[in-house]
Amino acid sequence: MTFDDLKARVADGSVDTVLACFVDMQGRLMGKRFHGSNFVETSYKETHCCNYLLATDLEMATPDGYKATSWEQGYGDYVMQPDLTTIRPVPWLEGTAMVLCEILDHHTQAPVPHDPREMLKRQVARCEAMGFTPMMATELEFFLFERGFDEIRKGGFRDLTPISGYNEDYHILQTTKEEAVMRPIRNHLYAAGIPVENSKGEAEAGQEELNIRYASALDCADHHTIAKHAVKEIAWAQGHAATFLPKWDAKRVGSSSHVHQSLWKQGEPCFYHAGADLGMSDIMRHYVAGLIAYAPDYTFFLAPYINSYKRFAKGTFAPTKTVWSIDNRTAGFRLCGEGTKGVRVECRIGGSDLNPYLAQAAMLAAGLKGIEDKLELPPPTQGDVYEDDAAQEIPRTLRAATEILRGSTMLRAAMGDDVVDHYTRAAEWEQEEFDRAVTDWEIARGFERA
Repeated sequence: MTFDDLKARVADGSVDTVLACFVDMQGRLMGKRFHGSNFVETSYKETHCCNYLLATDLEMATPDGYKATSWEQGYGDYVMQPDLTTIRPVPWLEGTAMVLCEILDHHTQAPVPHDPREMLKRQVARCEAMGFTPMMATELEFFLFERGFDEIRKGGFRDLTPISGYNEDYHILQTTKEEAVMRPIRNHLYAAGIPVENSKGEAEAGQEELNIRYASALDCADHHTIAKHAVKEIAWAQGHAATFLPKWDAKRVGSSSHVHQSLWKQGEPCFYHAGADLGMSDIMRHYVAGLIAYAPDYTFFLAPYINSYKRFAKGTFAPTKTVWSIDNRTAGFRLCGEGTKGVRVECRIGGSDLNPYLAQAAMLAAGLKGIEDKLELPPPTQGDVYEDDAAQEIPRTLRAATEILRGSTMLRAAMGDDVVDHYTRAAEWEQEEFDRAVTDWEIARGFERA
């Protein structure tokens, strides 16, 4: 929707509300609801928000230790500058449109470097300076439940019952029963300009997968974020809850967010070379080598919470090793479309809780470093990678991933010290909050027997 389209719809009354949104550190949409007339008359230029919004946790707490913002600095404002190229209808909400905003420093008007969307834009610009256009696609996995968010929360998040009673991977009968939620998700997102390809049942009871067509990296992240938001709102409207928590039940498989990626130049795929082994060009080989070499450095951006690491378990289709393989779902990186122009690499490490802007920015940084340094790609692994003792392990805890992030010279060079320090503090805070918690597991295990 163009700005002129929006003005016309506000004028004829078909749009009365404009969501001015930005993406926070957790990948959520934050912002304000504007009356349509106010937005098209004045607020399309800019609005403001508190700068603590890019230094919070999932609970919207205000942790200490951030250089960018603090109680000592008084928690001032950021400028939210609407990117008018991102206006779109929000068909699942009556009379509503949405625009994504750039976050600027209130005093200098410069982009805020730790803003997730800005972080991805900087890596895309780096990519374009090398002559490439990064193209990506994400898969969104999540669980649907019989009851709604409010009922589940009031019940203490206990007795969670998925919307189906059995594994529904590719199952048409069971997913038919869920069409009251999934059909509006597909259709509303498509009407909002999100190029949805399909939905399907995933490999557990109540687990869904939504696939969106590949796009430029920034568009891909925008599509992912809006789709994730829409899934929750549409499920809620139908009386159900949807969760993107990677591992909500120890006995069930987790939810991932696989990221497919390739580089293009002038409309042609740079990862493909007709005469090369598997169709992989030298550019692709160097890029994938970078992804693998630096995977521990950016694991935090793929797995940002304590729960994220509960998903990494053998025999669950979640990887445990940072190696690549050919069309093999036990590896951290899977080569897809070998020998064709569609050849690409799929990163299988990320969970459903990742922030796509941060994940894509970090992977681009690693892949481009591989190209710059002409890193050599090791041979692909074969067979059951879970049992490959020689393969490099994915960091298995948030604490381990935090320390590797802190010391990453690659990410510090690509993103800047302040940005890496900012997200290192976010990781530390998440660990500190968990360390203060007393869990049900501890009480049940030791209440009587300790």
